Amino acid sequence: YSDATKGWIPVSDDAVAQAAIAPATQKGLFGFGEYSSRTGITNLISSSGVVATDTAGVGTPRSVLAAATYGGEKGIIGYGTTGSNTNLSNLVSTSGVVASDTTGVGTARLGLAATSYGGDKAIFGYGATGSADSTRVSLTNKVANNGVVASDTTGVGTARLFMGAAGYGSSGQAIFGYGGYNNGGTIRLSLTNLVSNTGVVSSDVTGVGTARRGLAATRYGGDKAIFGYGSGNVSMTNKVSNSGVVSADTTGVGTGRNDICAVGFSYSG
Repeated sequence: YSDATKGWIPVSDDAVAQAAIAPATQKGLFGFGEYSSRTGITNLISSSGVVATDTAGVGTPRSVLAAATYGGEKGIIGYGTTGSNTNLSNLVSTSGVVASDTTGVGTARLGLAATSYGGDKAIFGYGATGSADSTRVSLTNKVANNGVVASDTTGVGTARLFMGAAGYGSSGQAIFGYGGYNNGGTIRLSLTNLVSNTGVVSSDVTGVGTARRGLAATRYGGDKAIFGYGSGNVSMTNKVSNSGVVSADTTGVGTGRNDICAVGFSYSG
């Protein structure tokens, strides 16, 4: 069989290997809020960070509400006030389409926080049931991976509002932290409440760092979280380890401010 292979060239496996598949496009959305009046308008955010012009509002206009990711790639916006507190929610599809109102479930309130947990679920927690934060509560409402909001879970921990919340860890845990109460905002807290990957909220963990409200939190580094800024217009931050331990204050960087928000981005850590 001399020269039997003449005329063809073997091709290496590397040359025909399937090209790497890019991760799913990651987008975002800003929605609702208040300017001269409350609104339901939204603005989509592209995977490159470009904010789109207004999308006509869907759902009841309201403010001082909360939102979180669920189902791995969808979102939910819930609660808030129209002038009267509400427990309505609006699901957000994978393409950023906001659904009309879902009949309210749980106690209507404002000033609460929300975060994802358990890999594909979400949880709303804390807030105030009236116009004054003297009506604060510590109850929570879980969101299933199909976007269904559960009825109230009995509150655990100190009732408060205007806190931060974020996911952390490699097993789907989350944390609520800081916040406060009193109409003048004079009572500020540094305590935290851990959330298991099944949505069980723990009792108060002794506060670490400067007590404050009006701060924000986000996941970072793949499995950690960070709280930052807050009342008193401080710029300090507090890191959360992948086991849920909050660190002491880190010297502030950037302009001190409060009533801010935070969000994670990218899968590169």
